[in-house]
Amino acid sequence: MTPSVTLPKADGTCVGYRLHEPAVWQRPQQTITSRIAFAASHVVGDPFGENVPGAPAKLDWDATLAFRRHLWSYGLGVAEAMDTAQRGMGLDWATARELIARSAAEARSVGGRIAAGAGTDHATTALTDLSAVIRAYELQVEEVEKSGAQVILMASRQLASIAGGPDDYATVYGRVLSQISQPAILHWLGPAFDPALAGYWGSADIEQSTASFVSLVTEHRGAIDGVKVSLLDMDHELALRKSLPAEVRIYTGDDFNYVDLIRGDGAPGSDALLGIFSAIAPAASVALQALDRQDIAGYDAALNPTVGLSRHLFAAPTFFYKAGIAFLAWLSGHQAGFTMVAGLQSARSVVHLAEALRLADQAGLLPDPDLAARRWSSFLAVAGIVG
Repeated sequence: MTPSVTLPKADGTCVGYRLHEPAVWQRPQQTITSRIAFAASHVVGDPFGENVPGAPAKLDWDATLAFRRHLWSYGLGVAEAMDTAQRGMGLDWATARELIARSAAEARSVGGRIAAGAGTDHATTALTDLSAVIRAYELQVEEVEKSGAQVILMASRQLASIAGGPDDYATVYGRVLSQISQPAILHWLGPAFDPALAGYWGSADIEQSTASFVSLVTEHRGAIDGVKVSLLDMDHELALRKSLPAEVRIYTGDDFNYVDLIRGDGAPGSDALLGIFSAIAPAASVALQALDRQDIAGYDAALNPTVGLSRHLFAAPTFFYKAGIAFLAWLSGHQAGFTMVAGLQSARSVVHLAEALRLADQAGLLPDPDLAARRWSSFLAVAGIVG
C-alpha cells in the first residue's frame, strides 16, 4: 500500500492524501523523430556551498550532470544554462560557462542533443552602446560554440535597457548571427519570465514587436534553426508560426498550452524547448514516442495529465517556477537535498509545494512514493507544519 501524506492548505488546515503508484514510463528504443524537444534543465545547488542571495553559485556537479543523463535517457535534448538554470537569478556567468562545457562533454559521451544559452549577463557594468552589447554576445557565443553545443541566443537585459527601437535589435542580432558557425535558436522570453525584457524587439505593442521579429528572422533565416517563444500566448504563437519562413522552427516555450501547440491539430505542430519538460520528462517522452507512431490518443493520454501541474508551477510570479522544478527533482530522488543557488528554494510557499506534490502524483510522476513521502514529511517538520 502506498503511503499517506499531510497536505497543508492556505486556510491553515491540513488534509490527508494517499499517494498513488507511479505510472510506467517506457524509454524510447530509437531516436524520437516527430518533434525536436529540449528540456530546459535546472541546476542542483551544493548543500555545503554558500548558496545565499548575492553569492557566486556553487553547484553539486554530480547531481546536476546526473539529471541531464536522466533527460537524455528519455530521448529529450537538454537546453543548458537557460532561465530554468537560474540565469539572471543566481547562476553567474563563470559557473554557467563551466556548466555548458561540462554538459556538452557529457552529451558527447552519451550521444545526447544539447543547446546552450549565450547572452550578455557576464557584463558587471552597464553596457552603454550597441557595440558593447555585440561584444558581450560574441564572447558567450564563442564559449558555447567551443563546447560543441548549439547556440541559443538569449534575450539581453542590457540590450533591452538601451535599445531605442527595432533597428537597434536588428543591428545587434544581425551582427551576431553573421558570425555564428551553425544555425542558432533565438529566444523570445516574455516579461512574465523576466520583467526587464518588457518591450523586447523594440516596442511595447506586441503586434509591432512581432513584425520586427519576423523581419529579422526572415532576413537571417540561413543562420537561424528556430525560435523559442515564451510569451504564454497560444494564439500569438499560432499566428507567428504562419508568419515565419517555412524552414525556421518554432520551439514552443509555452508551459501553459504546450500539449495543443506540439500536437498541431491538423497543422504542423511546434517543436519544444520547455522548462516543464525537465519535471515531466518521462511523460513528455512517452507522448512524443506516441506522436512518432501517429498515436494521438496515446500522446494526449501521456501529456494531458501534466497540464495542471505545469500551470501550477508556472503560476505568477512565473519567474519563480524554478523552485517547483527543483522541489520535484528532490522528491523524485534525483538530488539529495532541496538546495538552490541564491537560496531560491524559499521562492515558493509550503502550500504551493504541497499542491505541486499532489499534482505530480496525480500525473504518475513520483517514481518512489515511499521516498517522496519521507522527504515531504521531513520538509513539513522543518517548515513547522508537523512536529
